[in-house]
Amino acid sequence: MITLCGFPVSNYYNKVKLALLEKGIEFTEEYVNTGSKDEAVLSASPLGKVPFIRTDKGTLCESQAIVDWLETEYPTPALLPADAWGRAKQHELITFLDLHLELVARELYGEAFFGGTVSDETKQRVRQKLDKHIPGFQRLASFKPYVAGEHFTMADCAAYTNLPLVGMATKAIYGEDLLLKHGIDWKAYAKLLAERPAVQRVDADRKADTAARMAAASKK
Repeated sequence: MITLCGFPVSNYYNKVKLALLEKGIEFTEEYVNTGSKDEAVLSASPLGKVPFIRTDKGTLCESQAIVDWLETEYPTPALLPADAWGRAKQHELITFLDLHLELVARELYGEAFFGGTVSDETKQRVRQKLDKHIPGFQRLASFKPYVAGEHFTMADCAAYTNLPLVGMATKAIYGEDLLLKHGIDWKAYAKLLAERPAVQRVDADRKADTAARMAAASKK
């Protein structure tokens, strides 16, 4: 049995959870916050990051390593093409989504979502990168209707969990959604994916966790 460790607000946790659900893999969930100093967490995820999984083979951290293992261990239904080139193109898209879009935009989250403050220098630097990286991603993505083409794939697990964050964060900070500005209609894409039962489960759990966190914060 696989145990997915993390929390439902985390986009990378949801990237793995979406892959598990789409593949129909039986799993349980263990609530673990990021940054834990617990030795049981650090032995599985040395930087205290989530997600990570516990399996009968041992533990595994880093979302992409996890979903790649899932694809190998549970090959059907497939989330990657059978040919090496097609798989490489999927990883190309995922790299852009995780590293060149979400990781860059993440510097804005403190102010965009959590009431903190981000320096003007950081905002300017992030915008310059995103104004370069988003058109680059757009050259690779197809949205016909899924991010890599006609079929739901592993790249959609990353796109669905990352693009809304980039869009909402840039709207909050710059007053305009940089994805929409560059012609990426992520809202229509998200609406399409929201018809999938696996996505509905992920969204429902994320909203419930968000509500619980807000309720807990209000009592402090």
